[in-house]
Amino acid sequence: MPIPLFNSIASWILKKRIHQMELFIKYPIEVQNELLYDLLKTASNTEMGIQNEFHSIKSYELFKERIPISTYDAIAEDIERCRKGQQNIFWPTPIKWFAKSSGTTAAKSKFIPVSTEALENCHYKAGKDMLSLYFNNNEESQLLTGKSLRLGGSNELYSENNSYFGDLSSIIIQNLPFWAELSSTPSNKTSLLPEWETKMKAIVAESIDEKVTSLAGVPSWMLILLQKVLETTGKENLIQVWPDAEVYFHGGVNFKPYKELYKSLFPKDNFKYYEIYNASEGFFAIQDQNDSDELLLMLDYGIFYEFIPLKGTGEEESKIIPLSEVNLNTNYALVITTNGGLWRYKIGDTIRFTSLAPYRIQVTGRTKHFINVFGEELIIDNTEKALEKASMKTQSIISNYTAGPIFMKKNKQGAHEWIIEFEKEPENFDYFCECLDNALKEENSDYEAKRYKNMTLLPPKIHKAERGLFYRWLLKKGKLGGQHKVPRLSNSREALEELLKLNY
Repeated sequence: MPIPLFNSIASWILKKRIHQMELFIKYPIEVQNELLYDLLKTASNTEMGIQNEFHSIKSYELFKERIPISTYDAIAEDIERCRKGQQNIFWPTPIKWFAKSSGTTAAKSKFIPVSTEALENCHYKAGKDMLSLYFNNNEESQLLTGKSLRLGGSNELYSENNSYFGDLSSIIIQNLPFWAELSSTPSNKTSLLPEWETKMKAIVAESIDEKVTSLAGVPSWMLILLQKVLETTGKENLIQVWPDAEVYFHGGVNFKPYKELYKSLFPKDNFKYYEIYNASEGFFAIQDQNDSDELLLMLDYGIFYEFIPLKGTGEEESKIIPLSEVNLNTNYALVITTNGGLWRYKIGDTIRFTSLAPYRIQVTGRTKHFINVFGEELIIDNTEKALEKASMKTQSIISNYTAGPIFMKKNKQGAHEWIIEFEKEPENFDYFCECLDNALKEENSDYEAKRYKNMTLLPPKIHKAERGLFYRWLLKKGKLGGQHKVPRLSNSREALEELLKLNY
């Protein structure tokens, strides 16, 4: 079949899914309630189901009363039993895949169970929906006439006790149908290489001569790959390498600090950026409009959603609510019940709703990543917005950062200490520091109060990072690629001290 014809037929098939999405957009609460009862019925004869009498739960209130909120630590022992071969603990179908996730650079790894249903009806379904939404908004797209440059995790899949664990992206690639590999670059073999720097070279070698029409991956790691492509080819930008590239699908970290940099890499007026929100625990939301920073919450992926309202950096767990009770512009901690066997599980992310018809969200940060040593309750959403303002005022581009406290000493106020890596440095660094401090005051009234006349907090102490500092830090910790992310904010100085030592 000629490629243009295949592109037309495939895009038509993908667009048919839009009608199914319209169903959960029109009847969101009904779809979520039906999904909850299906999950309870399916798992009623598991250990979890018998213990909590799933068969008798006929209302959300009873579900909420019967099943406690859980964290990874609370279910770690059950997950270990499952990894060692015991089944039917929290989900009835055999679970042999576990997504290894650290989320940040903490040493402790999590092993999130991945069922066949989660792979098929959540992750793979989301991949197709991502394309469906893109084609629905861009009818002239020629996306499927070329290949997608994908950048997955850097871990091998390790077999243990007849179960397998690795990065979620590795598990997905390992289980993809054969035809999916034909439309992707690099090959599965290269995608699953364990050593990050070897893998980067292999991806560049395989992909530079391909017809790449789309890209998919975490912005921070994709940036490193794309810079290596330019170094290898000697080209000024990536449109000179891949003239047919039309969209970059991204997720995993906030894209705002990277957007101007990507625009310089893809200087093409109609080049698109589409954000997704997924994690080892599930695939949650997809950008459904061109040029938008809002994501459509996907309600029919086998995930039932609940939300814990946040007040500053604290959770009001007693007020946990279902989708029907959420409000606009309120920060919520996300709680999920899934077809992978997670029951009322706090994943550690925070979101806010930007629309209730349909339900659209923005990711605002992590529940554990904030600075609140002095009562300032500074969260990632505050810092991302403040950095964007400071960057715009000083015409600078930031590629990485982290911040922590300078603790109070006798007769000396505290402060925040930052280390920032610039892709494009501000001409006047002192002015950048002033802009960032003022922007933080604008974004957070508690920070502003603590900064008033330097009574509690002194001006932030900000260091310029050497180029490549964060990469070298992650390399030293053995945490290149995959799910590994730099902790943006912390109440401790651990990461900050390690980076400062490497910087000087």
